[in-house]
Parts: sequence; structure tokens; C-alpha cells
Amino acid sequence: MEMGMAWNVLWDILVFPFQHLLFINCILSIAIIFFQRKNPASVWTWLLILYFIPVAGFIFYLLIGGDMHKSRMFRTKEVEDHIFEAIRSQEVSIRTRTLQEESPLLKKYSDLIFYNLETAGAMLTNNNRVGIFTDGNAKFNALLQDMERAKDYIHIQYYIIKNDVLFKRISDVLCRKAAQGVEVRILCDGMGGRFVSKRFWKLLQAGGIHTAVFFPPLLGPLNLRINYRNHRKIVVIDGEIGYVGGFNIGKEYVGLDDKFGYWRDTHLRIEGAAVSSLHVRFILDWNYAARDNLLDEESRYFRQTQEKLGSSQIQIISSGPDSNLQNVRNNYLRLINKAEKSIYIQTPYFIPDEAIYSALIMAAYSGVEVNIMIPCKPDHPFVYWATYSYIGDLIMAGAKCYTYDNGFLHAKGLVVDEEVLCYGTANMDIRSFKLNFEVNAVVYDEREAEKMAAAFRRDLEVCTRITKELYVTRSLMVRFKEQVCRLLSPLL
Repeated sequence: MEMGMAWNVLWDILVFPFQHLLFINCILSIAIIFFQRKNPASVWTWLLILYFIPVAGFIFYLLIGGDMHKSRMFRTKEVEDHIFEAIRSQEVSIRTRTLQEESPLLKKYSDLIFYNLETAGAMLTNNNRVGIFTDGNAKFNALLQDMERAKDYIHIQYYIIKNDVLFKRISDVLCRKAAQGVEVRILCDGMGGRFVSKRFWKLLQAGGIHTAVFFPPLLGPLNLRINYRNHRKIVVIDGEIGYVGGFNIGKEYVGLDDKFGYWRDTHLRIEGAAVSSLHVRFILDWNYAARDNLLDEESRYFRQTQEKLGSSQIQIISSGPDSNLQNVRNNYLRLINKAEKSIYIQTPYFIPDEAIYSALIMAAYSGVEVNIMIPCKPDHPFVYWATYSYIGDLIMAGAKCYTYDNGFLHAKGLVVDEEVLCYGTANMDIRSFKLNFEVNAVVYDEREAEKMAAAFRRDLEVCTRITKELYVTRSLMVRFKEQVCRLLSPLL
């Protein structure tokens, strides 16, 4: 009898959610509306998911969609708006037009320079020399050589680190330099670093290398905090050399993965004053992840050089959930709006928000040559088909859109009027704009911008242009994939 009663009670508990599914869904819908009230598109997408997948859809929302704890999670990262006192003097220079008189290029983009100063404390640095890498082997060979010459410290931050042949080459150098007394620090993202075992990290630590993980997994290899990934890739060596761009550490990035083939990416090597700005970004992320305070050693990490290195003027901009504004996205938007002749965009994922999308369409209709290059193959199918859907309206507006056919395109950035380039870690998508921690370099230098545009044009030799005729004749299955994935684009 007691067994039967226990079974009845258990059965009542199990069927209760189904008997009151409508009521529960209404409560959960109200919760989603409350937490996402500033983003109507996201609200409707999540409500649609909740409608088709009752209750379970809300659990999915908590894993990847919720941001109700965002302010609490990142409160300790809100360190700075103005680390250098020189920021204020630059603001005065812009207001009095002193800075603008230095060059016509600075005058044209003085509003963007001022925006970055005001909103992100991004110093405009001069005396920089920039090197552009589009091939992984060339980039990592240069990085290894620079690390071999390190005398004081090597600070490394990557989103993805895989324990394979490439990391073996890098870690061998790092262990050797650590044994020589060079300070070595490695910071990686909790999700991107899941390919490296704890045992290997401990071996590196035993060799004198400091390591830290940004948002480590809560349940072993299962990382429930899918959002808020640290997507930055930064290397700083002795405060003199900095790297930033799209390459991660893994064999696919040097073309050794048959799935992707050749890996086309873009990375910048910087020498000069902008290296300090990159280093500030690394240190803030390191301090948060390692519960450390490297800013106490400011005199060691931020040195001034009198050597004439180059003429590139650079602002290092960053954005993420800890920022009040979407600084990288806003730089993309402002540069697109200021374009008079040409725009060159390379991105593996093209899921723009309404402002970026409208600005590009308006630019194309206004006679600006808009060029967009995306991969020919997906590494994330849903994102790829959403990307393909957004390309359609731009093609109809007169933009030139291409698929890169020689492997996988992972480069991230744009060039405007062959005067200014903005390249780094941020994709042209909503996730990079709002959810990921990103860092880009804005380079005000016509010579470097022309080099980047020339690299884009060389890539056209292995691209297919998506013409209007080709786009309108795509199959019904492709159209279906596009529409479904575009509907989900606020979540991608």
C-alpha cells in the first residue's frame, strides 16, 4: 500500500509540469522579457524557442542567453577609464585642433580618435612600426624568433590553445626562456583552453611558467558559461614587441588540418608606443583571471623608448561585457559611415546588427565600393548560413561579395578608403560586438592600409564572386537554411 502511495506521489510530481505547462511557460516568458528588455529581437527569438521547446528552452537560455549576473561578474574588472594622464592632454589637443594640424588624415578621423579617448581611454600613439602577417607559418616563425630574443618577460594570451605540434614548438621555447630567468605568463580562455590537460599546465608551471585561465570550467570539461568568452589574442615581449590578430595556437592555424586546409588569417606585429596599450589590456585580463596585480610593477612593464621606429599612429581598442559601450562595433560603424571611396571587409562570420547592416547598404547605394569576403566552407554551419543570408541584400545594393576558396578565411577587420585599417580579434557579428572580450588595433597609416587592401585584392585570385545571378538561383534547401539560421542570428 505504502509503495503504491509513494508511486502516486512521484507520478503527480512528474506530471505536474505538463499539466501546468502553459502557466509555467508564461512565468518563464515574463522572466526572459524582464532580463532581455533592452533587446527586442533577442526577446522574440527566445520566446519562440520557449514556445517550441517549453521549459527546456529556458534552461538553454540560462546557459547561453542570460546576462542577469553580468554586472556582478565583471565588477572587479572595471578598473580604469584613464590609466595614462596623457589622455587628457590629447583630448585638449583635439579640441584645440592642435592634433588635427599634424596631418590631414588625423583631421579627417579626429572624431573617431576623440571617441576612443573618451569612451575607452585609448591613447593615440605614434612612432609605431607595423608588420602584417596573413600566413600562419610566417607569423609563428616570427613570434618564435622574437621570443628567443626576449630578455625580461613574455606575456601570452590566446583564446584557443591546443596541445599539438605548434604548441610544442612554442612551449619548448617558453620553458627554455623561463629557465634563463625570463618571466613567462600564459593566459587562455576556459573554453578555448580545454584542449590542454591540467597535467600539461602543471608541467609548464613546474618549469617556471605562470599560467591562468579566464572563466575556467565549472564542471570539468563541461563549461556551462558559454557566453562571455575571452576571444583576445595578445603577445607582449619585453614591452617592445606586440602581436594582435586572428591566429590562435593550433595546427590548423599553420595549415596542418585536412578539414580546413590552408588557413588565411591576419595578424599584426607592432613595435612602438602602442605595445604599452596592448600590454595594459593583457595585464587587466591577467589580474582578473589570476587574482594578481601586475600594475604594481608599472615601471618595469611600461618603458618609454626614444628610438625612431615608424610613423604609424595607432589606437588599441577593446570591448566586452565589462564595457558600457560596444567600442569595437562602434569603430566599425563609424569607419563605414566615414568611407568615401572603398570598404574592404574580411570576416569568417558576418552577422551584423541593424546599424552596421544599414550603414553598409547605404554606403553601397551611395557609390562607395563595398567589398566583403567570407569563407566558402563553414566551421559553424548555423553561423555560416546566417552569414550567407545577410550577404543577399548587400549584393542587391551593389556590394561585391566573395567566398574565399583556398581553405578557410579567419581574418577579422576592415580597411576604409585605403587610409585606415581596423584589424584584430573581433568578427563582424553580434557575439563579438556584445558577448566576447575582443581587442582591435586602429591604424591610421595610408601605407599600411594600402598593404592590407592589396592583400585583400590578392585573395580575390582564389575567390568566387557571389553575383546577383548566382545568389538568386540558389536552391530551395539553401534558402531554407538561410531563413532558419537568420531567425536564430541574435543567439549566434
